[in-house]
Amino acid sequence: MKKRSMRLMGLSMAAAMTMGMAGGALAESTVRLGIWPEDTLTDEITMHEGFLEKMKEIDPDVTFEPAYYKYATDTFASMVEAGTVPTIFETWFTEPQKLIKQGMVADITDELKERGWIDDMNPAILSLLSDENGRVYGIPRDAYALGLMINADLFTQAGLVDDAGVPIFPKTWDELAESAKKIKEATGAAGLCLLAKDNAGGWHFSNIAWAFGATLVTDNGDGTYTANLNSDEAIAAMEYVRSLKYDYDVLTADPTSEDWGTGFTQLATGGAAMYIAANDAVNQPTAGNGLPLENLAFCAIPEGPGGQYSLSGGTPYMFSKDATPEEINAALDYVEVMGKSPEVTDEAIAGLEADAQYRLEAGIPVIKRFPCWINQDFLDAEAKVIEENTNVDPAMYQSYFDAVSTDGIRTEEPGQTQDMYAELTKVLQAVLTDENADVTSLMNTANDNYQKILDNPEEAAE
Repeated sequence: MKKRSMRLMGLSMAAAMTMGMAGGALAESTVRLGIWPEDTLTDEITMHEGFLEKMKEIDPDVTFEPAYYKYATDTFASMVEAGTVPTIFETWFTEPQKLIKQGMVADITDELKERGWIDDMNPAILSLLSDENGRVYGIPRDAYALGLMINADLFTQAGLVDDAGVPIFPKTWDELAESAKKIKEATGAAGLCLLAKDNAGGWHFSNIAWAFGATLVTDNGDGTYTANLNSDEAIAAMEYVRSLKYDYDVLTADPTSEDWGTGFTQLATGGAAMYIAANDAVNQPTAGNGLPLENLAFCAIPEGPGGQYSLSGGTPYMFSKDATPEEINAALDYVEVMGKSPEVTDEAIAGLEADAQYRLEAGIPVIKRFPCWINQDFLDAEAKVIEENTNVDPAMYQSYFDAVSTDGIRTEEPGQTQDMYAELTKVLQAVLTDENADVTSLMNTANDNYQKILDNPEEAAE
């Protein structure tokens, strides 16, 4: 078994400092927890309050302050300048390289080396959180791979279930369109909730484009990138989206009003039968919107003429550039107590158990996480907790987990990714509001706009 974290073995602060541990917290250190749940998530807050009680034993000389924060690209730089970034916060995996290059986050390499966590991190994730010199600036909270969430009740009403009552999952995008049509004819509900309000629209569309054979950005290997938004394959993917609206008529009434949150609402309330989403968000349709556990299923993203891919991303924990080593270590202790580190300690396992119990009580599926950490002892401990607390039929999820265990996992496109999503969403909005929109012309314009951003990222950030 992996050696227990020395800090959580109950060593006194004085002993830790005598041994030269990087984790010795100094008096009057304050850790602002930007990872604290928002006010509406009362059950999660209760769970975190339990973590705080444990931290009083582990780091008695540190003050932990709840400081809920939701990362936003347009305000983060000003927070850095003002020194108001929480000690630890969450962002998206599209952001670390930008934040690292701009000097906006803390280098936590030494603290991670002291704990032995670097070698335990999934190499693909480690590369996203490291600079060109191998210095590390974050750790994963969790990762995800996109799949297709299913309202099983709507599939049942449409007769699209097997003898065991498991939905007949669409394996291709053509099958999705046909299934969506049958569902709408049988139930009146939209077959698919497609997003076209904000960057999430372009995010989801990029996964569809890959299935049609597109590569949206080329990394030239010299620090420059070439946009490929107007390739034949990308245009074909957008034409497919157009067909869902005008040929099959299976989308919700106004995709331009649908964002990440409304997609879960549509799925949960029977407004739509399918929704592209990730494994780390199964709480959204269930606890967040009232969908009974037995009515949620999750399958692989359909295959297209270019193959089957699941876009992988996730949420890293990063740290204020103003945080001291003592504050960073105390924040890492908190992560460990949450069960989000690779440590296999009594406290970490208790954190995993607390999360499973919270899910059971809240009516959230207790399912596997995407493997951020590769320490086998931790993976085994996590699997045991999940097995002991499972609350769903595995058959409702197996298609998804089979797919994300293959070579079809693909990370988000390089370059100014959020800007790419924004440009693609503009095209989606035009196509989904004008049946006569010229897809090729729109994709050419998006490509030109995005290339200008890639060529001048500093100007685009202003």
